[in-house]
Amino acid sequence: MNKKHLHSLKKNPKLAIVGLLSLPCFGWVSDKTFLKIVYKCRTGLTLNLEHPTRFNEKLNWLKLYDRQKRYIDYVDKYAVRDHVASIIGNEHLIPLVGVWDDIDSIRFDKLPEKCALKCTHDSGSTVIYERGISNIAKIKKTLKKALDSDYYLRGREWPYKFVKRRIIAEKFMQNDDGTNGLTDYKFMCFNGTPRMVFTCTNRTSMGVNVTFFDTQWNRLPFERHYHADPTPVPKPELFDTMLEYAAKLSSDIPFVRVDLYEINKQIFFGELTLYPGCGFEEFEPDEWDTTLGNMLDLSKQPFDIR
Repeated sequence: MNKKHLHSLKKNPKLAIVGLLSLPCFGWVSDKTFLKIVYKCRTGLTLNLEHPTRFNEKLNWLKLYDRQKRYIDYVDKYAVRDHVASIIGNEHLIPLVGVWDDIDSIRFDKLPEKCALKCTHDSGSTVIYERGISNIAKIKKTLKKALDSDYYLRGREWPYKFVKRRIIAEKFMQNDDGTNGLTDYKFMCFNGTPRMVFTCTNRTSMGVNVTFFDTQWNRLPFERHYHADPTPVPKPELFDTMLEYAAKLSSDIPFVRVDLYEINKQIFFGELTLYPGCGFEEFEPDEWDTTLGNMLDLSKQPFDIR
């Protein structure tokens, strides 16, 4: 257990229950029961699935009742590329180096000087390979652990249960001046309309700064789980075009987060996220959980209520 997880456990001992329920031996627990227990442990609130009003409640409601097959490709980091290319163009995809079904198939000596490797079926498994510097044995161990992990069990985000487990490598992206170009611009899209965006800055092993803006790049007065960046965050030059792309990529989806990057004055796609924070991350002030919930209209599409 790393320091970050230990700190979280000290703040909320009930997270031990969450960890226990996420083990494969508890996979028999129904999704609805799991979500109710974990929501209570994580937020201290009772999950209202009959009449959801909060944003987090509605995300968990969508896990249970909006199970469209296309979502499986949307969360698959390899399969989603074809979907995105068909909507905004292949030129907005980070160049692909390769895709493999297992660790042993990767020829590290054939990889470029530097690239990013990650699993297709999860979140957070990205590792950077740099020839002559990276510990290949450590990279293999990290990726194998991620490849063997059932990401669905962590938060019952059902599409991940059906994603083919693979490893992809993408070009390491940076600006021409050598600075890392992967500043995240994450567009929160409600019923096909981007309503806000947040940035992730100052990433460390202990966390990240998450700062919310409206679509005119005005800071919004709330935080979600992470503290906002205390310093100014510049508006990307291609922000208006990003908004257009986010709207296109979120069409016909009740809620989705569209992640984009601006690198060397070009827009690149990151990923689609259906349930940010797994529907468990708190807001400060708390009222914004309801404010965002009011933006998400669950009546606009037919759902499979079981």
